[in-house]
Amino acid sequence: MKFNIHTQTVDYGNGRTATIETGKLARQADGAVVVRVGNCILLATAQATEMPKEGIDFFPLTVEYQEKFASAGRIPGSFHRREGRASDYEILICRIVDRAIRPMFHDNFRNDTQVLIYLISSDEEVEPDSLVGLAASAALSISSIPFQGPISEVRVAKIDGKFIVNPTPKDIERAELNVIIAGTIENTLMVEGEAKEASEDDLIQAIKVGHEVIISQCKSQLELQGKCGKPKSEVIVPEENEELKQKIKEFAEKRIGEIAKSASAKHERKAALKQIKEEYIAAIPEDQLESFEKEIFSKYYSKLEKTTIRNTVLNERVRLDGRKTDEIRPLAMEIDILPSPHGSALFTRGETQSLTTVTLGSKQDEQLIDKAEELSHSKFLLHYNFPPFSTGEVKPLRGTSRREVGHGNLALRSLKQMLPSDDENPYTIRIVSDILESNGSSSMATVCAGSLALMDAGIPFKKHVSGIAMGMIAEDGKYAILSDILGDEDHLGDMDFKVTGTRDGICGVQMDLKVDGLPYEVLAEALDQAKRGRLHILDAMEACIPVYRADLKPHTPRAESINIPKEFIGAVIGPGGKIIQDIQEKTNTVITIEENKEKGIGKVTVLSNNKDNMQAAWDRIKAIVAVPEVGDVYDAEVKSIMPYGAFVEFLPGKQGLLHISEVSHARLDTLEGVLTEGEKIKVKLLGVDTKTGKFKLSRKVLMPKES
Repeated sequence: MKFNIHTQTVDYGNGRTATIETGKLARQADGAVVVRVGNCILLATAQATEMPKEGIDFFPLTVEYQEKFASAGRIPGSFHRREGRASDYEILICRIVDRAIRPMFHDNFRNDTQVLIYLISSDEEVEPDSLVGLAASAALSISSIPFQGPISEVRVAKIDGKFIVNPTPKDIERAELNVIIAGTIENTLMVEGEAKEASEDDLIQAIKVGHEVIISQCKSQLELQGKCGKPKSEVIVPEENEELKQKIKEFAEKRIGEIAKSASAKHERKAALKQIKEEYIAAIPEDQLESFEKEIFSKYYSKLEKTTIRNTVLNERVRLDGRKTDEIRPLAMEIDILPSPHGSALFTRGETQSLTTVTLGSKQDEQLIDKAEELSHSKFLLHYNFPPFSTGEVKPLRGTSRREVGHGNLALRSLKQMLPSDDENPYTIRIVSDILESNGSSSMATVCAGSLALMDAGIPFKKHVSGIAMGMIAEDGKYAILSDILGDEDHLGDMDFKVTGTRDGICGVQMDLKVDGLPYEVLAEALDQAKRGRLHILDAMEACIPVYRADLKPHTPRAESINIPKEFIGAVIGPGGKIIQDIQEKTNTVITIEENKEKGIGKVTVLSNNKDNMQAAWDRIKAIVAVPEVGDVYDAEVKSIMPYGAFVEFLPGKQGLLHISEVSHARLDTLEGVLTEGEKIKVKLLGVDTKTGKFKLSRKVLMPKES
């Protein structure tokens, strides 16, 4: 069989190229491409239904990313030994693709659309998340789906003072700044990433560097589309009822404007806007109710509401709650709010509230991360929960949502920048943020509450990290940058971005740009305003708790560690783990051992919330790893008796021969009646045979000479 294959070469950055191929795999899909860099290969497909989905007012787009374990020559570690539900890592990749391509469809496109991306071959030198945007866009571009792209995504990292596009995973470990950037030929669409206290100028420079490669990748997709792209299907655009629009405007515009300037609370504002709708419908004559199209009315009313509020902000500089554009809502924060958790904090900003806890555990509590390319562990966990009551709603609870995964990951990336090193922190740390109220960024409330709770727990957290959600409204050359946006402002704005950091720089960023042609000067102004807001919040956090507690709370388990020579690891563990299990059982402690092969040592950590138990465990461990010193006296136990002497254990796991001539000053022909098995005696170490390593022990030197 002969395949009709088309191939396109693409600039991948960092001196490498990628290839896009279509026509060989998944030929029945509307659009299908294979994207390859080195041995890393992604298969991306795009498919949409022929007819729009009725009765919905949103675009039903689904993006899925899955890593095939076979891509790295591995069998899944799950019970069923097959790929299961998407991992958090796969969900995060889905989100960066979804956020980049969703704005690139017509507002009236309502066809069910599915983009599936599979990692089918992996490469240790290539991060697949730097290719997923390119793969998804290429599949959509050559399909008949009315995608208004292309777009692409690249990673930009600042390493050793230089900005590098799509560096290798090993180089990323040394990065001062690490962001994923998505964009079109004309504009930047999305930025997501983390940094070690980067400057705002560095972030803007990274966006500029990344966008240059994105432009090149988009042009390559257009070339491929010209070779083999299918004609785009038409979007069904309903006729506009201009008469109804005008009636709604005359009835509601002025009243909406008054509500927009009333500085009312969220639920009051929502009820007032709903009342306008209900009054309009109530005023419709009965003979016209049957022909009244309620869905179209709701659509026009929502659009008028959005436009009116936007104009109020742009023209009158008045926000929904009456604040100035750069004003932060009232702050309230408390620590040590719960008695039993190891650390806790309540952070409230306006109508957004996070109750956050910190739990400290041992190495055994680390999270096992089973990815296709590697099996790893994480000792820092952050879980974000968004229950429906936080927005006054009733919804079914169906497990962790993708939104919860994404928001929690942003907070995790931000806080981990200020965590102590592993040498300073023996704990596995779990932070849980429960959002109790939400009107404006709850993920940023999680960052602030998490920082406070870590300080409250006594973790040597380097500096406070705060976060702020920003927005922008831009139209006809006017723009307004909004600090600490409300939920409604997020919905009606042209840009929303979240920035976290310390006093010295940015730690995390998540940015979605909906406005075309945003000048970098305006972006710089927005980042500067965000910095001022971030510092304002930091002032309040430092007033609450300036540095981490000097000591852990009384009920917090203490963890102490020592390094032991590598050869003693087996002795502490014992055959089949017998010794370490016995120590843990009898002292009620948790003991973990980590081997460092490079340094030739083992790190032993004992975790306990009882001082005496911990000391008992250390006494036994130190006895095992103790190196016998010639001349020292030991308490020994007789293990066996031979005609020529007795074997005694003078340290755990260490035995030596007590020769019959060293038992007593008197000459003995037998030890019968002199020593018995299990008897406790004192012995002195006289020496160690350098060739055999055998110990020479004596009892008689500790006894007075007989006459």
